[in-house]
Amino acid sequence: MSEPSAPQGHPVPQHVHQAQMQVAAALEKVEGKPVDLLKAPWAEVEKAAVKLLGGPFQVNQPEHQTLALGLAGAFALRLIQEHQAFWFPNRDSPEGATLGFPDAIIMLSPFGAVMDSLGQGKLARLDDLAADIRRSLGQARLSLNPAQALGSQQPKLSPVEYQRLFDPGFLQFVVLDPNKTKTALDTKPDALSRDVRNALGRTQPPLPAEARQQFDGQIVQSLARLDATKPLLEQADRAPRLAELMAHLFGTIGGTGSAPEDFWHEVVLPLLFIGNPASFPPVDDEELEAFRQGVDVLPLFVDMVPYANKAPDEGLLGAFEMSDIGLVHPGFAKVGALRLIRINSARIKPLLEQFDPNKTADTLKRFSEYLAKAAGKPANASPQGEEMLKAALTLLTDLKRSVTQVQGDLCLRRLTEAEAASEQALAVVRKALQGSLIIT
Repeated sequence: MSEPSAPQGHPVPQHVHQAQMQVAAALEKVEGKPVDLLKAPWAEVEKAAVKLLGGPFQVNQPEHQTLALGLAGAFALRLIQEHQAFWFPNRDSPEGATLGFPDAIIMLSPFGAVMDSLGQGKLARLDDLAADIRRSLGQARLSLNPAQALGSQQPKLSPVEYQRLFDPGFLQFVVLDPNKTKTALDTKPDALSRDVRNALGRTQPPLPAEARQQFDGQIVQSLARLDATKPLLEQADRAPRLAELMAHLFGTIGGTGSAPEDFWHEVVLPLLFIGNPASFPPVDDEELEAFRQGVDVLPLFVDMVPYANKAPDEGLLGAFEMSDIGLVHPGFAKVGALRLIRINSARIKPLLEQFDPNKTADTLKRFSEYLAKAAGKPANASPQGEEMLKAALTLLTDLKRSVTQVQGDLCLRRLTEAEAASEQALAVVRKALQGSLIIT
């Protein structure tokens, strides 16, 4: 089965590709001939799949899920061939990636689509979904103005743009006032909408007109689409991102800046657990060569120096046990993929109390001198490395203040790069909201 080329840097996820090859081989074995997953009618594929499974599709069976994942890869390839669709990383998706389209903002989880179709015993529903996508893309092209329609090149959406908009790859710690949060979640959408709109008119400094329009469209109008007779929390399963955003907007009273998840996991939190050792471990040839080649000192430090404080073997960000994670409000239990969770800070509070950014900076300086002596050459300090260290120390300083000085629930918030970029404007609106009587 030939595959169309995937956009450079965003190939087919490896586990999806492997499942697809595994399913293709299994279907060929059960049918006694190849099954063309890119061209065969879905009804025909389903007959072969039922033979393979020996009965109806069972959503909780691992083997059946592997079948669904393999068929999802084939479904995605059909859309890639027809519409130049592409995979982009998306942590919200069960397969860790989602399909996007260059001509209009349309997202699709092929795995979710296949699971739904197999669960209903009608894989041919994928044809209906493909027809819906075809129709939506056609409408998007027809909506171009005459100049664009007659040949002016319309910019295509790329995997990078989709990831920036939809992949919650950034993290920030926030402190929520539990009473303010509960009050907001127990309030009806029309009251929340009214308070947000009023706050937009009181922001200091005043928000630019474009930012106000964006808030109105993304928040006020989204609230207006909910049932005005029910509290927001009762509709959290219908609009989970909106409920979490309202908890953040009305309840946050402290927190850190946002940064990529990998930066928190691989640099920031390891600095906290390593502490300020008096001495450093021996340096091997590979590490010396990396230093000589100009690798920044900070990533070498967190990679080479052992933790002085015990961290969980597994868990969230290498810093929290799963038992440290909880719900912001019990009502969020009905929401599947949460982006706002409560964190028990007891594990890291003693470490944060000991944290001193000046001491950590001095430790990194000593480590740099240690490597320079072992390598026989001075450190090659780069602006990027200095900026990385500054960012890490700032985040840890913010986290220390949040845990040791602000009274409330420490929470972890996942957000997209686009949401992270708009966080400064959101803070201005939050200040206007919390500086007056809200939830009227």
